[in-house]
Amino acid sequence: MRESAIVTRDLTKKFGSLIAVNNLNLEVPRGKIFGILGPNGCGKSTTMRMLCGVIRPTSGTGEVLGYDIMKDSEAIKQNTGYMSQKFSLYQDLTVEENMQFYAGIYSLSNKEARKRMEKLKEMTNLRGKERALVSSLSGGWKQRVALACALIHNPKLLVLDEPTAGVDPVSRRIFWKIIHRLADEGVTVLVTTHYMDEAETCHNTAFLFSGRLLAYGSPNHLIKELKVSTLEEAFLSLVQRETGEEVEISFKSFLN
Repeated sequence: MRESAIVTRDLTKKFGSLIAVNNLNLEVPRGKIFGILGPNGCGKSTTMRMLCGVIRPTSGTGEVLGYDIMKDSEAIKQNTGYMSQKFSLYQDLTVEENMQFYAGIYSLSNKEARKRMEKLKEMTNLRGKERALVSSLSGGWKQRVALACALIHNPKLLVLDEPTAGVDPVSRRIFWKIIHRLADEGVTVLVTTHYMDEAETCHNTAFLFSGRLLAYGSPNHLIKELKVSTLEEAFLSLVQRETGEEVEISFKSFLN
């Protein structure tokens, strides 16, 4: 079995004259949490959409879980769970009805669906919330429901696009405990985040800027290699190298 869950070689996506992703070479180890950081418009979401088989690259190659992103998009979708910051939930359905709906999308049998739902309710602490309408839940609880729906088919890869944006700190902490538990169980997690404390807990982190990969590796490795004190300083140092300009604004304001 290939040790890497995701491998890309010169992966590129153009929209007319705009190069959204420029010759991306990346390897994501199996069973690890891989964080992608970068300002809005740097190519994070476009990269994820290509890897999930939603859009086709302009050039280059990529494999996800051993499947070719150009030829095997349906197989990739069946083995991938996706969760966005907008939480793709049906507001007028209950927590359990949302989970049942997603179980149906992935053609789970009634027995399989019940088994997965019970495990996920326990994992996300949703017991007691089954009959609550999603529209009545806070952002933190919606986040847990969205995660449960993304995991209903027991995917090998979980893709999270800024999953904690707008969620309170306590809910963020609980969410990341669940993510680390999933990685411990062998699930590969690919996540974008704007929070440095989250990025620092990833096994590996990649920095994207203007569609280009600046660097990637473990947070500690990046900090030591660039001879800085924090991951934020590492990112800003790389941006200064790329642009040739001093960057004196904070990481948070730079990303938003």
